[in-house]
Amino acid sequence: MMTLDRNAAWALVCEWTQSESLRKHMLAVETAMRAYARQFGADEEAWAIAGLLHDFDYERFPNDAHSATDEHPAHGVRHLRSLGVSDEICTAIMGHAEYTSTPRESPIARTLFAVDELCGLVTAATYVRPSKSILDLEASSVKKKMKDKGFARGVSREDIIKGAAELGVELEAHIAFVVEALKANAEPLGLKGT
Repeated sequence: MMTLDRNAAWALVCEWTQSESLRKHMLAVETAMRAYARQFGADEEAWAIAGLLHDFDYERFPNDAHSATDEHPAHGVRHLRSLGVSDEICTAIMGHAEYTSTPRESPIARTLFAVDELCGLVTAATYVRPSKSILDLEASSVKKKMKDKGFARGVSREDIIKGAAELGVELEAHIAFVVEALKANAEPLGLKGT
């Protein structure tokens, strides 16, 4: 039983996160989650909310020590549970951080892990384009940027590769799917460019 609707989830994101770029990252992950839910015939709203809320506590509790039980995402998940957010969503959010060692047993958990870092890489690849627009971004450009270790250093290439494998999709197809999903929501994500 999910008690937070999309508006309440967004209000929570805005209350806990001041960074515009982190908010846009959560919106990008929400967009990718919604697209995959549609493809898999899953609960679109639940998947979207998991994507939207996955990093809502990151700014307040960044967890540089990578504790499995303190700070991000554990602190945020405890808060979500207190609000009555479903165990499925909470477990998926815990599982998106490798250091929690939370098994990703459900499709929603595997998908959240698979799209999180990739959305960061796609966004970074968009920002360095002359047009600053995702609308002319090709999946092959993202894959090329992925090989450049100096580009978007904070993005875990290992997580992207492992995520696609856990999802059971080819890496190229996964990248293309996420790029297309984000293109469809380019303006609210700030990726439409000039």
